[in-house]
Parts: sequence; structure tokens; C-alpha cells
Amino acid sequence: MSVTIKNSISKSINGMLQKIDKLPREAYQEFVKDTPIRSGNARRKTKLSGNKIIAGYNYAQKLDEGFSKQAPDGMTKPTEEFIKKRMTQIIKGK
Repeated sequence: MSVTIKNSISKSINGMLQKIDKLPREAYQEFVKDTPIRSGNARRKTKLSGNKIIAGYNYAQKLDEGFSKQAPDGMTKPTEEFIKKRMTQIIKGK
């Protein structure tokens, strides 16, 4: 009798890791999409540095607190919700 073991778990994990590696860029894009736009300054000065989103303008906290009618939920909360949803998709293999 012989038993053959197929290692599909490693393949699945590698696929998940590749998707997780893309998550900071996807989250950044979501953050920028949710950033209110008037002059474009806030969107232009939002950068991705490694896995950190940096809002490099002095009124970022006000916008994130819902100061703008364009983004009443700010940018962080919707981005966190996006990350949770995307992680669930990744875990489910999507």
C-alpha cells in the first residue's frame, strides 16, 4: 500500500501571501478614493510609504473626522472596512 500526499496547502498559502502583499497598495487606492477633493492638494499629498499611508497635509485629521461633506466618514474608517472585507475575500480564496 502506498499513500501519495499532494501539497496543495502550500500553493494556497503562497497565493494568499501574494494577495496580502498587494493589500497596502489596494488600501492606499481606497484611502485616496475616499479623500475629499476640492483643489486636489489632499489627494496629491497622500503617499504610500512601505505599508503606511501618509496624509502629508496639515488638515488631514479634520478631513478624517468628517469635516468634508464629500467624506462624512473620513478616510480611515472606510479604508479599514475595505481591508477587513478584502482579507475575508483572500481567506476565502477570492
